[in-house]
Amino acid sequence: MSAILGRKLGMTSIFTEDGVFVPCTVIEAGPCPVVQVKTTEQDGYEAVQIGYEPIPERKVNRPRAGHFAKHEVAPARHLKEFRQLVAKVKNGDVITVESFETGDKVKVSATSKGKGFQGVVRRHHFGGVGMATHGQSDRPRAPGSIGSSSYPSRVFKGMRMAGRMGGTRITVRNLTVLRVMPDQNLLLVKGSIPGAMNSLVEIVKL
Repeated sequence: MSAILGRKLGMTSIFTEDGVFVPCTVIEAGPCPVVQVKTTEQDGYEAVQIGYEPIPERKVNRPRAGHFAKHEVAPARHLKEFRQLVAKVKNGDVITVESFETGDKVKVSATSKGKGFQGVVRRHHFGGVGMATHGQSDRPRAPGSIGSSSYPSRVFKGMRMAGRMGGTRITVRNLTVLRVMPDQNLLLVKGSIPGAMNSLVEIVKL
């Protein structure tokens, strides 16, 4: 099982060998050096920590600089642990897009676009109060009643109301790798993935 970090560059579309027009997302993935291999004996669990996007040493704080120096790996801007990486790797190995193949099924995780504070119509797809001809001139996008009567005299948890929308971690599963471009460190994944352009994404082979 393989995993890699990358950035969402945007969307495009290609034609498959069967002549089908398919929209896809372009991801610049890797190269990701293996920073640390965690074991059950030493750390209590098995995982592989990888880095992404090299940065100068002067931009790394002292705790993280010591971490990179201890494992003899160049500093990276992002660090991420993957418990799914069970392959035999060691510190200093580099994970590239070549670990993926056309047709592989992957799951992609990223932080969705932040929408700010939104009302119930946009956030939860409410239809509005309606009956605009019966004195509802200023209530077409209102949530309406949210509570009950004297019993239980409270609003239940989870009530769909206005609030902060977006900016959360989203995972999309069972996406198909359409094309791998090792010379440019690019992956073309069928369909759309969460996140804005240039946002950090995690790709894990299923």
